[in-house]
Amino acid sequence: MAHSRLQTLGSYMRPHWRPAALGILSLLVVNALGVYIPLLIRDGLDELQITFSLNRVIYYAVLILILASLMWIVRMASRTLLFGVGRQVEFDLKQRIFNHLLTLEPSYFAVNTPGDLISRATSDVDNIRRLLGFAVLSLANMVFAYALTLPTMLGISVRLTLVALAVYPCILILVQLFSGKLRNQQLQVQQETADLSDLIQEDMSGMALIKIYAQEENERRAFRRLNQDLLTANLKLAKTQNTLFPLLRGLASISQLAILALGVGEIANGTLSVGDFVALLLFAERLVFPTALLGFTITAYQRGEVSVDRLETILSTKPQIQDDPKAVSLPRLEVRGWLSAHHLTYTYPGSQTPALNDVSFTIQPGETVAVVGPIGSGKSTLANALPRLLAIDPGQLYLDGFDITQIRLRDLRAAIAYVPQESFLFSTTIKNNIRYGNPFSEQPEVENAAKQAQIHSEILNFPQQYETLVGERGITLSGGQRQRTALARALLVDAPVLILDDALSSVDNQTATEILHNLSEGSQRKTVLFISHQLSAAAMADRILVMDHGRIVQSGTHEELLAQGGLYQSLWEKHTMEDVQVDR
Repeated sequence: MAHSRLQTLGSYMRPHWRPAALGILSLLVVNALGVYIPLLIRDGLDELQITFSLNRVIYYAVLILILASLMWIVRMASRTLLFGVGRQVEFDLKQRIFNHLLTLEPSYFAVNTPGDLISRATSDVDNIRRLLGFAVLSLANMVFAYALTLPTMLGISVRLTLVALAVYPCILILVQLFSGKLRNQQLQVQQETADLSDLIQEDMSGMALIKIYAQEENERRAFRRLNQDLLTANLKLAKTQNTLFPLLRGLASISQLAILALGVGEIANGTLSVGDFVALLLFAERLVFPTALLGFTITAYQRGEVSVDRLETILSTKPQIQDDPKAVSLPRLEVRGWLSAHHLTYTYPGSQTPALNDVSFTIQPGETVAVVGPIGSGKSTLANALPRLLAIDPGQLYLDGFDITQIRLRDLRAAIAYVPQESFLFSTTIKNNIRYGNPFSEQPEVENAAKQAQIHSEILNFPQQYETLVGERGITLSGGQRQRTALARALLVDAPVLILDDALSSVDNQTATEILHNLSEGSQRKTVLFISHQLSAAAMADRILVMDHGRIVQSGTHEELLAQGGLYQSLWEKHTMEDVQVDR
């Protein structure tokens, strides 16, 4: 598993190997200079002990200053390069995640909450950025520091070097003991962060509902509880880190004490020069910092390890709905709008009862067909199946005689304009919302679509008319205005097939009837599938399909269905009775 994670991290870095390699090479230069400067100090001390000369002092001071300055410049270059790689990987991952999410079917987002997905695309990506920036820099620096410093120390004094290094196995054991705990605590922090993000997003979206039911205090308590859980998880992680890192630094500093304790005796015996003694102290000091950073590197790796798994869970999810390798192209201008279903059956994952059960029908080009039935009869499932928002099996649904599972998704969805039950609007102007499906539409086209949707006159009464901001999810508009704006958006793309899934439920019967009348007139008639509980509007359709328990149980015109009796007559009588009560 760890090997596969390293491979995954390697794949993230592979496109940026050149700056990464240059950054690591710069670190090698930094560490080479870091080894050379203590040796230069050693030589200077030994020389000046024998013959003191102010000129030689100035020489060594200037030379050390130049080398230290060069070392600082190269170190800054290495940090810029490696941190830049981390930032570039962060950019790439966010782009990949967003692009991949766009390929997934709507059902994926019903199971995976937005807060969790946002947390993965931000917090987890940030952890990987740190791992591939700071952690790589620290690890490479530690490797070079040990690889260049240890041989030099051994060349000066094997005994003192081994004594100084005797404590480092304890450091490795300590890191191993803490690694599992750090990983679990980091995972807990990320999960608590995702839960808190979920609550914030839900409350921001449902603020009106919270106020209507006066549930502010309950939401405060819920937020406090989740916030407290996050605080507790962060404190546990901080406690572990603040226990581990001082221990690491303390153990690393013992090596210097060992050199001080034993080195003085060797100087007195004449087996070690003052210059070598100072050089050993400086070399031991050089190893303290990268060794102490080992704890931070381990933490970054633990976070990155968890984050890699969380990101790969998203990226490894394969879209259930995608183009068949042999998918055919169907240009929108060539689509006539002939729809047919042949024994269409669909069962939602995890359910035992089919939502659509052996549904068959044919809708001619330009025909307006209403679909009515009780709640849960399968109407919306049928609407979602036509543009392939559901993973239906081949050989069941056809557009112009082509199996929709064999048509390119882009072409299929360009041929079908779909207005769902929930009229989602973006936080932008009314104009931009209407022309979302065709962003380059001019003002006259936008206004014409709005007139067809019976919303134009109301838009003109808004403060900035078509430039009016609608707020998040269209919160500043009424339900009927949102629905008609969404309808105008669908009409603007001028698709040959229009599906209205109870999309006029918040519009009065007269307006809904006028809209349907406009859609069914003229030489450029669309094929309209009108799903609704407004039977007075549905009665205007060329034909009505009555659904119950996932089946089509009746089909015909309004008059024919009334004559047949059955479910449609029952629905109509109920609808008529409700209208009479409303009139009273």
